[in-house]
Amino acid sequence: MTHNLFSSSSMEEAEAAVKDTRKEPAFTLPVDSDHKATELRLWSWAPPHMRAFHLSWVSLFACFFSTFAIPPLLPVIRDDLNLTDTDIGNAGIASFVGSIFSRLAMGPICDLLGPRLASATLSLLTAPIVFATSLASSPQAFILLRFLIGFSLANFVANQFWTTSMFSNSIVGLANGVSAGWSNVGSGATQLLMPLIYSLIINLGVSSFTAWRVAFIIPATFQTLTALMVLAYGQDLPDGNYREIRHRRAINKPKDRFFEILLHGLRNYRGWILGLIYGFCFGVELTMDNIIAQYFYDRFDVEIRVSGAIAASFGLANIVSRPMGGVLSDEMAKKFGIRGRLWSLWVVITVAGLLCILLGRVNSLAVSIIVMCAFSFFVQAASGLTFGVVPFVSRRSLGVISGMTGSGGTMGSVVTQLLLFSGSTFSKETGISLMGVMMIVCSFSVTLIYFPQWGGMFCGPISKHQNAMGQDYYLLD
Repeated sequence: MTHNLFSSSSMEEAEAAVKDTRKEPAFTLPVDSDHKATELRLWSWAPPHMRAFHLSWVSLFACFFSTFAIPPLLPVIRDDLNLTDTDIGNAGIASFVGSIFSRLAMGPICDLLGPRLASATLSLLTAPIVFATSLASSPQAFILLRFLIGFSLANFVANQFWTTSMFSNSIVGLANGVSAGWSNVGSGATQLLMPLIYSLIINLGVSSFTAWRVAFIIPATFQTLTALMVLAYGQDLPDGNYREIRHRRAINKPKDRFFEILLHGLRNYRGWILGLIYGFCFGVELTMDNIIAQYFYDRFDVEIRVSGAIAASFGLANIVSRPMGGVLSDEMAKKFGIRGRLWSLWVVITVAGLLCILLGRVNSLAVSIIVMCAFSFFVQAASGLTFGVVPFVSRRSLGVISGMTGSGGTMGSVVTQLLLFSGSTFSKETGISLMGVMMIVCSFSVTLIYFPQWGGMFCGPISKHQNAMGQDYYLLD
């Protein structure tokens, strides 16, 4: 009898221990069935959701800061290195050519290794190149360095992958929009801060041609520190890091291979359309980041710090504009489903195109600044709206679709800079207006996006897919 009681008690204790090990992990934020957060608390550092959120945007902010640290100092750099307008145009194109391929590769890398390792590794590899900018001695070296630094922008794919992995579909547009928007502020902050850093070094008695070189120690160091923070404090998914999660899942289902994941994403035509759309919202934004300071410096004859401050306002608008695009996407989805996300994307990018046309046609400094601010709001909101659609294209190849869309952004910048701002075929003001026309024309491709389960801009879902589970659709298409 004693033996039976002992055995029964032991069994109860064992069962309790098993149940305890199977308890759902405790999260500070409310979560859905996949343990993704259903709220975004911007002032929280709670692991794993908000900690990953803040690490992802700060790391990408540093990459934007490094990549766009050169344009605000171009008036000085071009005199030191004897750069021609063609050299400057080619350097701008080069800075995004590298990003096209690195973003496309970053997608499946995130799918296989997770965003934490992918992001930190890329930042650590490109930070020494930012340091090396101070050693440039010829136009060829300058162009090569801009090409290599541009690889760091692939961290954008890891940023969007990370936030999509941490936040529920109900707020994914907001999470992606705020994360990318705050990151893109780096392109505006560097327009403002690099001339100030340069001026401070000048005031210390350093010559002009040495001061701009010393200034690049700041962005390179910043990028290195943020990468180390990602490695030390980041977590890939709500339930752990990617390697251990994949190991657990491999017990229940076969592991996807690199090329299977890649081809699965490349076959999805929606990813290509979103890449085109992103090329003419975010790609246009990147082009403006490259030319806007020099545009105001040359056309309106303002000094370098003033042109830098004006250009900074363009990038700094990302604090609110891109997140507002994400909010609009989520709110329209609550009322109209995927149709709301698609219609709002088309309307906003069309308005941005009209404002871009107007920006190139006004001749007053004050009016140009006002139109530029309005244009920056709409074009950046369109970027947020684009990534409000991306998470619904494919769960299995989320990284690939994110990479395709992200690389489309840099491809659009290459195309616009090559056609409109490389050489002297067009004046900058004419090029800006033509860029707006290109935005409006390409925006019509949104009408071609259709989801059998949810429908498109003009059509509802196919009846046999109406009751399909979202997860099944993600896995099959």
